[in-house]
Amino acid sequence: MELDESEFYNQLLDYNNILYLCHRNADPDALGSAFALKEAIGGTIGVVDGCDRVASQIAGQLNIEYVLSPKGDYDFVVVVDTSTPAQLNGFPLKSYAVIDHHSTSSLSENSAFHLHRNKSSTAEIVLEVLKKMGAPIMRRTAFALLSGIITDTGNFRHASSDSFRAVAELMDISGIEYNEVIDLLSSVPQDVSMRIAFLKAAQRSVIERVDDWIIVSSHVNSFGGAAASSLVSIGADVAFVGAKRDDVVKVSGRARREIQNAGINLAKLMEDISAKFNGTGGGHEGAAGMDASGDVETILAACVGYARNSITKRL
Repeated sequence: MELDESEFYNQLLDYNNILYLCHRNADPDALGSAFALKEAIGGTIGVVDGCDRVASQIAGQLNIEYVLSPKGDYDFVVVVDTSTPAQLNGFPLKSYAVIDHHSTSSLSENSAFHLHRNKSSTAEIVLEVLKKMGAPIMRRTAFALLSGIITDTGNFRHASSDSFRAVAELMDISGIEYNEVIDLLSSVPQDVSMRIAFLKAAQRSVIERVDDWIIVSSHVNSFGGAAASSLVSIGADVAFVGAKRDDVVKVSGRARREIQNAGINLAKLMEDISAKFNGTGGGHEGAAGMDASGDVETILAACVGYARNSITKRL
């Protein structure tokens, strides 16, 4: 059942012990959104398999407390900024809701209720919920939401007009200067192992040209999403990076705006390809991922083939 912002808040008032659950390797958008809801309504923040480097820095700076790999007995779970069950590492969902901004969301199908908006970040949706409920937005909450919007829009490269309005409103409410948030975000050092993953992804790249578009696939052991972004930054129009962990193949995809306009929708691609390999996938048009079963190279080839077909249909 899809609700609006006021109905979503009113439904949550029926529960006392709420867990705001973030996806594995939680980013600032997930953590900041969960924190804002927890501050306004009460409850506990849960993080599946840790936070990423930037979210960890924000948690330390703002003293955000969360439970790692929660296993407690909660009355209700609000899944935040998460589109597929695979992102929750098998967390047992019973009675739950979803608040999310991804273009596809299989988690919403079995939820008690959900709130989905076509926004650049979940933080923007949460801000609207807080405004509808008349909740005071304190400085820490505003900082967390600002961090989520800025990072999820890639420092506004993928921002909508709503994103800019939300940032301006949060700055006006809290008195936070933009450079305060940027200084914190830019102070996070890049991990050496991440830089090595970028280099290996480039070294192992398989490049295919379709008309004037460049499709790249590669594989690494970790940092797949960041590695895919790095391939796009050095020339790929769309990049797929795979990694196999235990029996699960994880594929991350990133695409330039121009190739999205030419017919590439990575959220749909990941959803369709993952279904063929007994997995789940989804995300945004320009940034998405999947968990699937099989051979890394075979799955990457399927992603490349899908992208190729999507482009040629528009030629």
